[in-house]
Amino acid sequence: MDKPLATPKPKQKVQSAEVGTDILKALADLSPSTSLSALAEHVQMPASKVHRYLQALIASGFAMQDAATNHYSLGREALYVGLAALGSMDVVKLAAAPASELRDEFNETCFLAVWGNRGATVVLLEQAHRSVTLVTKLGSVLPLLSSGTGLVFAAHLPAAETRELAAHELRSTAKHPLADNHDYQQQMTRIRATGLYSVHGLLMPGIDALAAPIFDASGRIAAVLTMVGSASVFHADENSAAAQKLLSTAQLISWRMGYSKR
Repeated sequence: MDKPLATPKPKQKVQSAEVGTDILKALADLSPSTSLSALAEHVQMPASKVHRYLQALIASGFAMQDAATNHYSLGREALYVGLAALGSMDVVKLAAAPASELRDEFNETCFLAVWGNRGATVVLLEQAHRSVTLVTKLGSVLPLLSSGTGLVFAAHLPAAETRELAAHELRSTAKHPLADNHDYQQQMTRIRATGLYSVHGLLMPGIDALAAPIFDASGRIAAVLTMVGSASVFHADENSAAAQKLLSTAQLISWRMGYSKR
């Protein structure tokens, strides 16, 4: 009488799942397609072992193989799971706790803005614990060229999305410091290079600010996280502890949004 097949132990199942997810991640890293040898080298496993897992992934729809090239790629089920995960990403929800922690650490007002139909719109606000706080309200729309938040959006959004608003603000403001296109482009390049932007009294005299972008899985800017405070106690220096913490917080939220800088 044949012996029944041994049932995998829980620990073995977990290890198998870990290996399977490692191979799926490798398929994503090496997309759009890759050879078995390149995949095995990437995950540092024997090709025979990777091949066995690939067959299981193909059977479940998470991977596929091109009959002409024999290369492997992610399958339809992986796409379905990925799209479902992207659909559940809420930048406001993901930023709530980190923004609160940032406010608590420095006791300065922190807020999150997203790009709305009228520009940078405040959607999350963590006020400093002081008797007098800055007047920043939920729903406030910040200027594009006269706020750190707006300028960070301008540096990362396609020019077509900001051109009309920028032109309107330049017409409305006499002798704007960014009226010259060369100066404007230099400022945009600098913001993209540093990863954040420091402001000293640009929007309101005596108020300093630091702003950093948050990106989604597609690499598009999803929001801007900003810290603001009185210049008498808050120093918006790009090399300060506050700036580095703001930047690392924005990067953490971006990572949780699925962003990966390559």
